[in-house]
Amino acid sequence: MKVCVLYYDIGSSTQCKELALGLSEGIQTLGHDVDTLDMQRDTGKIISYYDYIAVGTVASSLWGGKIPEMVDRFLKQCGTISGKRSFAFIGKKGIRQGKTLQTLMRVMESQGMYLTYSDVLSNRAYAKEVGKRLVIS
Repeated sequence: MKVCVLYYDIGSSTQCKELALGLSEGIQTLGHDVDTLDMQRDTGKIISYYDYIAVGTVASSLWGGKIPEMVDRFLKQCGTISGKRSFAFIGKKGIRQGKTLQTLMRVMESQGMYLTYSDVLSNRAYAKEVGKRLVIS
């Protein structure tokens, strides 16, 4: 299956990129075709042809609960993603990580995405293990 891992980092941080790459490595061990895309750099990219979509970001403030506005904007402009099976993840940053994850899931569901799993990922190794255990098919 074709899988797309989307991520959005704030500023010069590379935390979410590392998590997305680890997740991609884990999913590839299952035999899937995986593309990793930076939502900031690949604005306007159409992702309708992917079978499964993972979306990740970090909290936009120390207190958590908010995600970057660019995530919502990217998902609105990336083609038809309604009904796509998906995975929401955030990097372990900020105080209210559950609230941040809930905000990301709400944004994804508003676009019609079907969430199969969500998690707070702490490091690349853990992200890789999560990718190995994702049920994608």
